[in-house]
Amino acid sequence: MVSMSANVELHSQMKGGVFGALKRAVGGESAFVSTFTARGGAGEVTLAPGAPGDVTGIDMENQSFKVQSSSYLAGDTSLQVDTKFGGAKAFFGGEGLFVLEVSGSGLLLVSSFGAIHRKILRPGEQYVVDTGHLVAWEGHMQYNLRKAAKSGFFRSFVSGEGLVAEFSGPGELLIQTRNLAAFAGLLKPFFPSQGSGSGINFGS
Repeated sequence: MVSMSANVELHSQMKGGVFGALKRAVGGESAFVSTFTARGGAGEVTLAPGAPGDVTGIDMENQSFKVQSSSYLAGDTSLQVDTKFGGAKAFFGGEGLFVLEVSGSGLLLVSSFGAIHRKILRPGEQYVVDTGHLVAWEGHMQYNLRKAAKSGFFRSFVSGEGLVAEFSGPGELLIQTRNLAAFAGLLKPFFPSQGSGSGINFGS
């Protein structure tokens, strides 16, 4: 939360009890759920994700979306948010074992690292996305993981490098233009390794 109207109340609770909090924690969410309620009239709440990028809304009408846990920002209280086991697909795709499943009707807000590109697939249309660029996709969509290149299969499959998800339409995909893991790897040479000194020498 960045700011809010004075008539907005913020209430945090461990929704769903200990089991519900545990599911959210393993899915990459906070164990606590924050609810903003306007009292006596309309109110305003401004939100910002941790990473620099876009925030976009999905107006859901009795739909289901799978969302990478790092991309979930907020949603109407009418929406149900559950942590789902992603299985080998999610793990070998480098995105962790769990994804969030958001279902119902209402406004869902997702965030990205970089800009968000929305892609709507026609029935039978196929589309390939690097796993590190996925933000969200409609829950009914089928997809398969495969390596992007023809060489280095084992390294790609275990590390998540070079893996892509091939989706089949119909349905909507939300894709981020930047990859946080790749960006972190780009910056790594500029930071001292753990256990090393500062790298600065002072002459006598």
